[in-house]
Amino acid sequence: MDADTIVIVTAHDEADRLGETLAALRAAFPAARVIVADDGSSDGTAAVAARSGAEVVRSERSIGKGGAATLAARRVLSRALEPDPPVFVLVDGDLADSAKQLPALAQAVRDGRCDLAVAVFARRLGGGFGVAVGFAHKAIRRLTGLDMQAPISGQRALSGPAFATVVPFAPRFGMEIGMTVDAARAGFRIEEIPLDLAHRATGRTLRGFLHRARQLADFLAVYVSRR
Repeated sequence: MDADTIVIVTAHDEADRLGETLAALRAAFPAARVIVADDGSSDGTAAVAARSGAEVVRSERSIGKGGAATLAARRVLSRALEPDPPVFVLVDGDLADSAKQLPALAQAVRDGRCDLAVAVFARRLGGGFGVAVGFAHKAIRRLTGLDMQAPISGQRALSGPAFATVVPFAPRFGMEIGMTVDAARAGFRIEEIPLDLAHRATGRTLRGFLHRARQLADFLAVYVSRR
């Protein structure tokens, strides 16, 4: 079943965790095509991906998560949907060994339960005061009526038609909100699935707050663009 799966891993300066993430994905999807979308990393992320046997689509400068993922998506979309479209799995490069949980998302799509499966982290790690996530939740609800538990989760699986509909992705950190809104408005079914995942968490530090401020700005831009 994995032969009809394409995995796109987004990464920016994730050389220290990407190898473990890719090893887990290889174990979980042994026959899948795995592509790393490297968003202008400066730490050897692309080299780690290549050594792990993944295809690499690299932007020489940082263009944001949505932009890097779009580059990878365009590489496969021209021929991937015929005659039988694969299931597309989107993964953040910092999941490490917990990426082995992701076949549950692909299976939900393959079984016809939904067109877009979104992972809900069973455990909360790090984070700030919930302002950015709260805005994302409200934005999606206002635009689509959906009440999402994990509005910005980057761990997703999509059917071929749904994937083609949501590409190009919204810029930067707006990728997930835009994807959810575009899929819902096109009539695709969305399901959230709790999984025991772990990622590189940002805490209540200056760096963490700056990161979430950038997220919030991108979320606002996507919301305004889809009103």
